Amino acid sequence: MTKSIFFLVLFLTITGSLKSNPITNIETKNGDSTSRWSNDKAQKWYAQQPWLRGCNFNPSTAINQLEMWQAESFDPVTINRELGWAKNIGMNCMRVYLHHLAWEINPSGFKARMKKYLKIADKNDIKTIFVFLDDCWNPTYTAGKQPEPKPGVHNSGWVKDPGDLLNQNPLIINTLELYVKDILTTFKNDRRILLWDLYNEPGVYNEQSLKLLTSAFKWGRFVNPSQPLTSAVFSTRNSAINSFQVNNSDVITYHNYDDPSEHIQAIDTLKRYNRPLLCTEYMARKHNSLFSNIMPLLKKNHIAAINWGLVAGKSNTKYAWDEPIADGTEPKLWFHEIFYSDGRPYKQDEVDLIKRLSESKY
Repeated sequence: MTKSIFFLVLFLTITGSLKSNPITNIETKNGDSTSRWSNDKAQKWYAQQPWLRGCNFNPSTAINQLEMWQAESFDPVTINRELGWAKNIGMNCMRVYLHHLAWEINPSGFKARMKKYLKIADKNDIKTIFVFLDDCWNPTYTAGKQPEPKPGVHNSGWVKDPGDLLNQNPLIINTLELYVKDILTTFKNDRRILLWDLYNEPGVYNEQSLKLLTSAFKWGRFVNPSQPLTSAVFSTRNSAINSFQVNNSDVITYHNYDDPSEHIQAIDTLKRYNRPLLCTEYMARKHNSLFSNIMPLLKKNHIAAINWGLVAGKSNTKYAWDEPIADGTEPKLWFHEIFYSDGRPYKQDEVDLIKRLSESKY
């Protein structure tokens, strides 16, 4: 399938079920009812934001979400240093993954670490998008010390949430409900949080993923946070999931690692829904998705620009998805990331561009 057809199919699969049932009139714990934000409310919220630009962030010392958030490996010193580098080049938001297992071990300790992270981010003038669930990469995981990176392998230690437990343990849904509701309730009015991304790239578990996505939005509507709820469109593999995402997200988020000609087709497709657009994953140098050709395009179209990766580290995302380098040799072209672990820019011209775009007006 060519990419142009890809986006035509994306539009048709979404619009073909445009009237699929959005979640509405969910009763909150206060006895009120809430539903998806109106277009007007979503646009007014977005108009209050600056142009949003930032990264998907985990500190270079963490191989995955568990290593970032578990008590024994939480690293505020590195987080502060690396968010400072982001601030210095003009970035103002980060997308950060959580994991239910770190919460399950000690909910109060987990939330205390979230508060510490938010304090650091706020000191650096950075707002945060938190991500709850995730269907990407390794399907199993354990608490405690996380594995060391596999040399030259992209995201070798990243873990799904809840992963294979979704099929293996039906009771996990109860834990996930408690987790999502607890976090949302605790932080529902926190101005440092930009929005909530309920489920990253759902679909690996087919109907189970759709059921969990539906449940996540029900939990979110029940709590009714002041921040918008979303889940990003990223693929045409499951039209039911695509349709659900665009019909239930307060603001539309999407992922695109293609070149400018293909990326603009995605933008034109999603603009038809008359909602704020936030690109929450982009920038893969091998695919000609670059700061130089995509970031200006996003700014011109008033779309948030949130690339994958800030500092090269244990996640190994400077290596391409499909090109492992077994001996761990430095790739000739980094796939993601902006900085070396000592703070040197990978490409000075990219950093200069990000600064210029951040300082200029729409």
